[in-house]
Amino acid sequence: MPVTLKNLLKEIKRELTQKEEIRENTHDCMRKATSLSKQAILLSHQKRLGEAKKQLEKAKEILSKLKEKAKEYPAIIYGGMFSAALQEYSEACIFVKLLEEPRFVTPEEIDVPPADYILGLADVVGEFRRLALDALREGDVEKGEKCLQTMDEIYVELEALDEAYMLVQGLRRKNDVARRIIESTRGDITQEVRRKALEDSLRRFEQRQEKREKTKQG
Repeated sequence: MPVTLKNLLKEIKRELTQKEEIRENTHDCMRKATSLSKQAILLSHQKRLGEAKKQLEKAKEILSKLKEKAKEYPAIIYGGMFSAALQEYSEACIFVKLLEEPRFVTPEEIDVPPADYILGLADVVGEFRRLALDALREGDVEKGEKCLQTMDEIYVELEALDEAYMLVQGLRRKNDVARRIIESTRGDITQEVRRKALEDSLRRFEQRQEKREKTKQG
């Protein structure tokens, strides 16, 4: 029995509705994974690394499920929003690992594509600026300088990847932003070093004056 146009269109509508439901669900999952990664970064700045890693585990689980679903619906899963979620996740994983130990986590370790890893890495510079400013507010110039060294290392190594600028869309813009962030941070640290040196010099001067006054009185 031939299929009527009515039944044919009914089936097409059912398939389209199903795909739209899948698209909405996956987008919700991507937003959730992105939010969890952002929370992990925030918790890291609050020195709550244990909680940060738990958030990243949740994000990892969501992203893994999305990758599995992508085998069946690649056109729905893969796209700008999924890439953005992977970049945020990469940034958080790299940042948390650097706070734990002086090494960069690899794309293979966190199971993300190289391009998304690179774009996430570029954003880590901004997190280290925030870390450096917190250190300066606490009077820890040495820690601020170490943060600046990490920022410089990321920028210099990314800048050396000439071909990556053609292969990874958005990298040039992110590295330009990173350069401006580094310049601002360097200025902040230099200003604090000078301020601290002047403060130390004034303190020594006052101590010498007090010593002379005591000597005269004696």
